Amino acid sequence: MNPAKAPSIGVDELNAALAAANVMMRVAARSVLDVEDVVTTPQLRVLMLIAAFGPQNLGAVATELGVHPSNATRTCEKLVQAGLIGRSDDPADRRYIQLELTDEGSAVVDRVLTERRDAMADVFANMSPEDAATVASAFETFARAAGGEPTRDGRFAFGFTF
Repeated sequence: MNPAKAPSIGVDELNAALAAANVMMRVAARSVLDVEDVVTTPQLRVLMLIAAFGPQNLGAVATELGVHPSNATRTCEKLVQAGLIGRSDDPADRRYIQLELTDEGSAVVDRVLTERRDAMADVFANMSPEDAATVASAFETFARAAGGEPTRDGRFAFGFTF
């Protein structure tokens, strides 16, 4: 960080932000636990990637997971066998396989995101309308200050607004 641009944030503000981040991480972690009987974490990442960005090829999946293409192939094959993604020739280039969510795969993603949204809604429901508006405004300001870039890693996404 550039010392000339160092924020003048106090310990209380920083601790409040970290406490909120911890709550959001717990919400995300609980939603993953909710589907761990269906998919592994890498498999969920593949489902979330396809849900967020549309059909993918194996190279894109390997890059997103940070693994060798053969590992991505095995992960995707398990998802195909489970009926969560479908595989077809890429219409733009038949050398590539296109991976798409099935209805069952979409349902897993929806289940995770619904759990996350519901948990966040429960937190907001415990606030007064004025506090909820203040927190929402602060979150918008925080996201803008961070560049507003959402994570590509679906393990932590709360929705897709790309």
